[in-house]
Amino acid sequence: MTEDRAHLDVLDGWRGISILLVLAAHLLPLGPKAWQLNEAAGPMGMALFFTLSGFLITRFLLDRPNVGDFLIRRFFRVVPLAWLALAIALPLAATAPAWYAPNFLFYANLPPYPLPDVVGHFWSLCVEMQFYAAIAIVVAVFGSRGLMLLPLACLAITCLRVADGAHVDITTWHRVDEILAGGVLALLHAGRLGVGRSAWLERTPVLAWLALLAVTSHPGSGPMNYLRPYAAAALVGCTLRDPPPHVAAVLRSSVLAYLAKVSFALYVFHGILMHTWLGEGERWVKYLKRPLLVAATFALAHLSTVHYERRWIELGKRLSRSRGGVRAE
Repeated sequence: MTEDRAHLDVLDGWRGISILLVLAAHLLPLGPKAWQLNEAAGPMGMALFFTLSGFLITRFLLDRPNVGDFLIRRFFRVVPLAWLALAIALPLAATAPAWYAPNFLFYANLPPYPLPDVVGHFWSLCVEMQFYAAIAIVVAVFGSRGLMLLPLACLAITCLRVADGAHVDITTWHRVDEILAGGVLALLHAGRLGVGRSAWLERTPVLAWLALLAVTSHPGSGPMNYLRPYAAAALVGCTLRDPPPHVAAVLRSSVLAYLAKVSFALYVFHGILMHTWLGEGERWVKYLKRPLLVAATFALAHLSTVHYERRWIELGKRLSRSRGGVRAE
C-alpha cells in the first residue's frame, strides 16, 4: 500500500467515526441528560469532519493550486445533493420565500440565521462553502503561497471566539477555525512550516488526543472548548504515519470505509427525516421509531451515493480533466 493510499484509508476511518458521532448525538440518548454526552458528541464529530475537510482541501491545493479545478470538483461534490434536498424540504416545511436564497446560496448560518429547522444541520454546509470561496480567492491571488496564511487565520478566528465567548457556534467566523486547523495540519504534514513533518504528534498516544478532543467538546469544559480545533487536528495527525496496529486496523476497517463513502448523504438525510413522521412523537414513541428512521436514512444515503451523487462527481472530474485539471481523489 502506498503512503498516500494509506493516508486516505486512515482519513476515511476518521470520516466514518465523525458521522457516527453526529448521528449518535442527534438520534440516540447517549446517557443521563445531566451528563450532556449528546451535546459533546455532536461538536466532537463535527470537529473531526471539519479537520478532515481542511486537511484534504489544503493538500489538494498544495499539490495543484488550480482554483478552477478545485471549485468544479467541490461544486459537483456538494451542491447537487444539497440543492435537491433543499428543493424538497423547504416547500414541505412551508419556508418563507425570503429564506430560499440564503439557503440555496449557503449563507443561512449568518445573522439573522434564516435557517428553518428541517435543514438546520445545513449550517455546516454553509461554513464549508464559504470556506471554499475564501480559500479559492486566496489561492487565486497569491498562489499556493497564500496557504501559508492558514495558521494566522486559524489563530485569529480562535482569538475572536475567545473574545466573543463562543464555545460552540454555527456562525462561520466562530467555527471555521476547525477547518483551518485541518489546513494547518496539512501544511505541517507537507513540511511547509519549517518544523518538519507531523511525526512529532506520534509521540502522544492516540487515546490521549481522543480524550482531549472529548473534553474540549463537552459544554461543561467551558473555555477548554476553544482548543477543540487543535485537539481534533492533533488526533487525526497522530495517525497519519504508522499508527499503532490496533488503531490502524480500526481506521482501515471496511465498516468505517463504507460509512465514509455515504457520510455526506447520511448527514443530509438524517436531519430532514427527523422532521418527518419518523421523528415525531412523545419520547418513547419517538425512540421506538428510531430503527425505522435509521434504516430509512441509510437506505436513502446508499441510493443517493451510488445512483445520484456518483454521477455528478464523475461529471465534475470529467469537466476538470477537460480543462487540464489533475486526476485526484
